[in-house]
Amino acid sequence: MKENLGALVTETQNLKYTNLDTMNSAEIIQAMNEEDKTVALAVEKEIPNIAKAVDKIVVAFKSSGRLFYVGAGTSGRLGVLDASECPPTFGVEPEMVQAIMAGGDSAYIKAVENAEDDASLGRNDLLKRKITSKDVVVGVAASGRTPYVIGALEAANEVGATTIAVVCNPESAMTKVAQITIAPVVGPEVLTGSTRLKAGTAQKMVLNMLTTASMVQIGKVFGNLMVDVQMTNAKLVDRAVRIIQKATNCSPEIATKALKDCGSTKIAIVSILAEVEATEAKQLLELADGYVRKAITLKKK
Repeated sequence: MKENLGALVTETQNLKYTNLDTMNSAEIIQAMNEEDKTVALAVEKEIPNIAKAVDKIVVAFKSSGRLFYVGAGTSGRLGVLDASECPPTFGVEPEMVQAIMAGGDSAYIKAVENAEDDASLGRNDLLKRKITSKDVVVGVAASGRTPYVIGALEAANEVGATTIAVVCNPESAMTKVAQITIAPVVGPEVLTGSTRLKAGTAQKMVLNMLTTASMVQIGKVFGNLMVDVQMTNAKLVDRAVRIIQKATNCSPEIATKALKDCGSTKIAIVSILAEVEATEAKQLLELADGYVRKAITLKKK
């Protein structure tokens, strides 16, 4: 029996905007803004499932496991975006959070739409990454029925990896495959079927939560400061100095010297707050598994 794609919530027509083509610029933007206001509320309903997913990702990271995003089209590109931001933001290796896109690297900027219909391709693309039971695989698809993504999730299940679905339709095909489903149902789009709009925004919010909450819990953050930020340009060096200042309430001069002496934002913070030299600060951090607060506490004992 042929699949009725038109029955999907993300494909249905939003009857409030059947006159979209007669609106002026301000009216179109107002309509989009009104619809966007509903996205955060849809995501809010999924917080329990998002938290379950984060807990699994934290376990994976602490066991040298990896996080994979698998998607096609807009959903796949959102995975690429989130994965690519993790190394500069949290100082992790690129292999720790990876994105797999239907159609390969060329699909990042040019659509390869037919690739998403091949489940075996999704399976093979994931298995090439030498997936293990330590890893977490997140399938991202607004429709919740993309064959490429389902193929990857099925392969992940077979090796014992944790599988998560991020979708925007209830009771989707991916829900039946994934161990955890996150389904913010945002309803029909202003522009019928254009899931780069509300659905894409909802997915981006969820992916932000998955990586940010996980990185916080593995010690990549002190307070709400990015203490593992990579200093790859002048702006980021300046940011590192300001992070040290905020974390320790020291002067710019002390923060700059500590950063120079320690070579790391995190080590510099421990050095100042624990009142130790760079070498000992590094040792304290190693004993504390990279958690700044724990490292400072170890010195006080």
